[in-house]
Amino acid sequence: MTDRALQWLALSSGLLAILLTAQTIAAAPAQAAPRLPIALLMDKIRKAGKDLTRGQVAAAAALTQRGVAFSWGGGSVKGPTLGVGRGAATKGFDCSGLTLYAWSRAGIRLSHYTGAQFRQGRRIALAARRTGDLLFFGGRTGDPTHVALFLGGNFMIHAPRTGDVVKTTNFATPYYRTTFRGARRPG
Repeated sequence: MTDRALQWLALSSGLLAILLTAQTIAAAPAQAAPRLPIALLMDKIRKAGKDLTRGQVAAAAALTQRGVAFSWGGGSVKGPTLGVGRGAATKGFDCSGLTLYAWSRAGIRLSHYTGAQFRQGRRIALAARRTGDLLFFGGRTGDPTHVALFLGGNFMIHAPRTGDVVKTTNFATPYYRTTFRGARRPG
């Protein structure tokens, strides 16, 4: 990994620590939410230095995009873009655009279509997933309709739908568990 890439990771790690603190404070009132493993992930990334896995690099890259708007067809290896169709007026990411962007930061090229990403990389058992693995959902038959990036524990980061933003989500909810289609490890 280059010095420039390590500097980018160090900068994004500091920014993420601030974002996580704000999210924890905002989530506190209603019910004690489970602690996101993102702070632990970022600690591992900082300590790993040059020994980062590609998945950790992809996860860190995706986390820097939290709060970016969902845009149907949006996203490229360079970051958020104007989408197509109903996303044509919005700069942001759709689900596969976010994963394409994140993995490009780790040097892996993915297609910009969830169904194609579902066929890229190695199939991974749910119990064997690691930071950065792709999680696929929906589309009972044929191609999955949604992709997210695994962070750790039961958390993922994704661009969920029009009107929403890139965010972390607990995928141990009934909706995500019942629509889960499989996991893949790019590269």
